[in-house]
Parts: sequence; C-alpha cells; structure tokens
Amino acid sequence: MNADVQQLTRERDRLRLLLEITNAVVAHLDLRDLLHAISTLLGHLVPHDLSNIALYDLQANGFRVVALDFPEHQDFVQESELVPIGDNPVGLSFTTGRPVLHRRIDLDKFPAEIMRRVVASGIRSGCSVPLISHQKKLGVLSLGSRRESAFTEDDVELLGQIGNRVAIAVENALAYHEIATLKARLQEENVYLQEEIRQHHNFKEIIGGSPAIKKVLREIETVAATDSTVLILGETGTGKELVARAIHSLSARREHTLVKINCAAIPTGLLESELFGHEKGAFTGAISQRVGRFELANKGTLFLDEVGDIPLELQPKLLRVLQEQEFERLGNARTQKVDVRLIAATNANLEELIAEKKFRSDLYYRLNVFPITVPPLRERREDIPELARWFTQKFASRMRKPIRSIPPRTLSTLAEYHWPGNVRELENLIERAVILSSGPELEVFLPEPKAPAAAVATESVSRNLNFEDAEREHILRVLRDTNWIIGGPRGAASKLGLNRSTLRSKMSKLGITRPC
Repeated sequence: MNADVQQLTRERDRLRLLLEITNAVVAHLDLRDLLHAISTLLGHLVPHDLSNIALYDLQANGFRVVALDFPEHQDFVQESELVPIGDNPVGLSFTTGRPVLHRRIDLDKFPAEIMRRVVASGIRSGCSVPLISHQKKLGVLSLGSRRESAFTEDDVELLGQIGNRVAIAVENALAYHEIATLKARLQEENVYLQEEIRQHHNFKEIIGGSPAIKKVLREIETVAATDSTVLILGETGTGKELVARAIHSLSARREHTLVKINCAAIPTGLLESELFGHEKGAFTGAISQRVGRFELANKGTLFLDEVGDIPLELQPKLLRVLQEQEFERLGNARTQKVDVRLIAATNANLEELIAEKKFRSDLYYRLNVFPITVPPLRERREDIPELARWFTQKFASRMRKPIRSIPPRTLSTLAEYHWPGNVRELENLIERAVILSSGPELEVFLPEPKAPAAAVATESVSRNLNFEDAEREHILRVLRDTNWIIGGPRGAASKLGLNRSTLRSKMSKLGITRPC
C-alpha cells in the first residue's frame, strides 16, 4: 500500500512539475531564463548539476549552446561556440531523434573535446532528449550529474515530456528573434529613407517627425524660396543654426556662401570691423585691410547668431545695410553695395530688450519679417529616440565603436528627462555615452535631475510669489549652485538656458548682485 501511495505521490508531483514547466514556457521568451526556471523546478524531482539547451546550426552542421545552467562552471563552453555533431551524446540524441541515457560518461565512446571538458568539470553521468516541434528537429535538452548512474529510465521519460514543451518554447523564441531582426532591419531602412528624404529636401541634420518640428520644416520650405529676412527664435541648443543652413540650402542662393557670425562671441569693439570690414590704419592694430562678413556673403546669406547682443550703437548701421544693402568699411568713406539675404537668430526676448532700451524697435521690425520659433526639446519628446539613435550612429561611426542599439528602457529615460540644454545637451550626452560604452549597447548616464521651470513656477505660486519674484529666486538659486559663475559650460547662464549677456541684463533688472 505504501508503494502505491508513493507512486501516486510521484505521479502527482510529475504532473504538477509539467504544469509549472508549461507555465514557464509561456512566460519566458529568453531561452536562458527559461532553462534556469526549468532547472530550478526540475531539481526537486530529478537532482542534477548541469543543464543546457543546444540548437542545431544547419549551415555549420553542428550545435551551439544557447543556454547553460552550470553555476560553478558557467564558462566551460563559450556562447555560440560550435560543437561538432559527432562523438557526443547530444549529437547521438539529435541524429537518432531519441533520448540518450549515459550512466557513466565514457570518453572512449564519446571522445569529442566538449566531452573532455564536461568530464574535467566533474560531470560523470547524464541524459539528453531531442527537441522536436512539428516533426522538425531543433536541438537537444541535456542534464548532467557529478554522480554516476544519477538518472533512471523514468527520469529520461519525464525529461522527454519536458523536451516536448521546451521545443515549443524554442520555436517561439526563434520566431520572436526572427521578427525582432526584421523589425530592427525595418527600423534601419526607415532611418535610411528618412535620411534620404532629408538630403533630398536639404534638411540635413534636422531630425524628427513630431508635429512641432514638421511645422518648422514647413516654414523653412515656405520662406526659403524668397529673399525675405528671417528671425529664428528659440532657447539655447535647439538647433537654430541648422534651421538657417536649411533655409540657405533650399534657397536660390545655395550656390553662394553662407557666412556665419556669433555676435555674442566677438568683443563689442571688434564687432563693427567683423561685420563691415576695415582699411589698413583705420584704428590701432589695423595693420592690413580686412573684408567684412557682409562683403563675404555677397550674393549669398549672412547668418547673425545671438543678434540680441549687438551693441545699441552699432544697430543703426545694421539697420541701414538691411534697408539699403550698402555700407562703408571702417576708415573708408566709399559706399559698398552688397546683395545679401539676412537670417538672424536669438534666444533673448527682443521685445523685453526694446522695453529696456537695449534694442531698437525699428531694427526688430526689420528683422522680424518672417519669424520661425524652434521648439525646445521638452516640447517634442517623441523625437528624442530618433535623435538619440542618430547621434549614437554618428559618434559610434566616428569613434569606430561597435554600438548597434539603445535599450528601450534607456530611450524611455531619455524621453522623460527635461533637457534644459535641449538638443545640444542631448548630443553632448550621447557623445559622452559612446565614449564610455564598451559593448554593443549604448550605456547612458544621465545628469542629476534638475527642477524644471514649471516645477519652480508651481512652487513659487504655492508660496504666493509673483512672477518677477519667482524668477529672481530661481536665478539666485542657480547662481548659488554655480558659485556665482555666470559664463562657461558649467556657469549659471548655461544652466538657465540663457545667453551670458541676457543673464546679466536680467540680474541688473531684478537687482541681483553677488554678496561680498
């Protein structure tokens, strides 16, 4: 009677095991995870020290171990290492399509190199069952033990039933891998086709398909065909220069030069000379004649970046050249005629500067013929994955790094970050990540989160501060965090997304001074 009870208990345990393994098959697409789950479940009824799944490689006519659960010797066979089909129990089970039980591993019978490694790792017996689905042999599931005669015929029969379920999982995993490969290929083709479209329309590095960026592209195409002045507005790092390049590339002036000048990067006393040129001896240090940017841009396009930083005393001369298309070099009374299309850009609020008597209203109206506002990255989050992939491909190719993908979790994290430095910050972060990544996946290390402007505003409202007070408090907080450093990549202006001179202007307006 006791024997009958034991038999019923054993049958019950086996049926329960098969049910749990069926659930594991459904729950795991990754074969390594599946094997670990099966090995853990099976260990209670069929104790073993090693388990593995080897799949048949038709082209190489051998096996590749795709999953191995052997805690103390996990590296005794390398992933994707080719194992010959002969001289080992795995090959015998596969070719015959039947289970193979070896109570004691005999190296004379199985002299393959892989078997010598198995014996050297302490395995003395084992069993293997073929993985067959829809009459197609896929591979072999094997168990090994450090004890001789560790497995019985009943164990092999149970393992065969488990193998039938594992075969289904293997087929699903192979199908999933094929679908994932095709999806990746389609994504690569999509990126390629988008790049072709960009090159055809000369949008070059303007990446994205969000409604916000599509609106900008439509505006570029609309205004490019004209000679009208364009004012590009947007925060630091949004890609205003890329918009200027695209307008020039689509215009009738594309065969001529696009000349660029950053008005904030040139000392006030030298900016007039940079724009209009000078004669030899026009001022101290003018040892030779110099052609200005307007002359260089004749028949082409002149891009004035950070136009809000042009000194007030120079603005009438700029207004004149825009209206009359003529100017004089410093030190020369002769009037020069030019044919230049002007594109200006700024991250400053020019209307505020006008109110502060720091920018001429007539110059503003002359520049503001066709304004284009480039949206900040936080307003086009759906473009972040595509931008991240594009920058990754760009820097990985330049640095000859084998980075092929970005984990979905990383893309999700990137999309959630608020990007105060916009696309430029994203580009710099991806470049740094490419430098630090050593494998095929991009490893991204995001900076410490900073409170977004909306959060600061909400906090200020909750404390009954008006907007000016809230702005003053926010600027003060950032200045303290940066030890009152204003310029440079780590300065307050960069963290606030402002130009250096704009920040100084705001500090003056708000009465912010550095404490003694």
